[in-house]
Amino acid sequence: MKRILNIIVLVSILVLPIHQEISAQSFSNLLSQQDIGKGLKEALDHGIKNQVSKLTAKDGFYKNDLVKIPLPGELQKVGKRLRRLGLGKLVDEGELLLNRAAEDAVKTATPIFVDAVKKMTFTDAKKILMGEQNAATNYLKDGTNETLYKDFNPVIRQSFQKVGADKVWAQIANKYNKLPFVRRINPDLVDYATQQALDGVFTMIAIEEKGIRQKIGLRDTKLLKKVFSLQDILKK
Repeated sequence: MKRILNIIVLVSILVLPIHQEISAQSFSNLLSQQDIGKGLKEALDHGIKNQVSKLTAKDGFYKNDLVKIPLPGELQKVGKRLRRLGLGKLVDEGELLLNRAAEDAVKTATPIFVDAVKKMTFTDAKKILMGEQNAATNYLKDGTNETLYKDFNPVIRQSFQKVGADKVWAQIANKYNKLPFVRRINPDLVDYATQQALDGVFTMIAIEEKGIRQKIGLRDTKLLKKVFSLQDILKK
């Protein structure tokens, strides 16, 4: 009987005028509010587990072209000039250590994400399910970006010291500032590395979310299959 009712509700949704909003009640008749919420949370958990965790590994940023942190624009000219003087190895090391600091900082992100995911409401879940390819990622970003920045920033500052980035960049600045006819530099790269690390985290979560939305094979639990099959039907 319940199966027949679900089919009736599904058919009624499919014949709604395009401009008519699908109600929360229609959703809950097809899937419980709890199922939809759990499904979206599970998708975000996949992003955190499968993608963000990769960034914390050695070379998680440095050897990933999607998120690798380059020198900021104003320092790229500095790097080019030092390379012409045979100091390319020093510049490469400076860039590497920017990425190492980001890898270190991302380790603090998981509990912040978990807390944000727990706060998701059914209204949030409904909007996310029927939203854009990165709707869940954007929800997570809106709820965590400020907190993550506050957490990442001191970790990156400490990491600069731990991995020796502060010393390397002091060397780079000193060598460059000794060149004739150059504008002296005193780069503070902590803010830059913090923002780049955040961008990298959300880039990778968005990749996982898009994969789950588009590829049935990535829906590797019963709940993900159930929730995102509903998305497939309602978006046709």
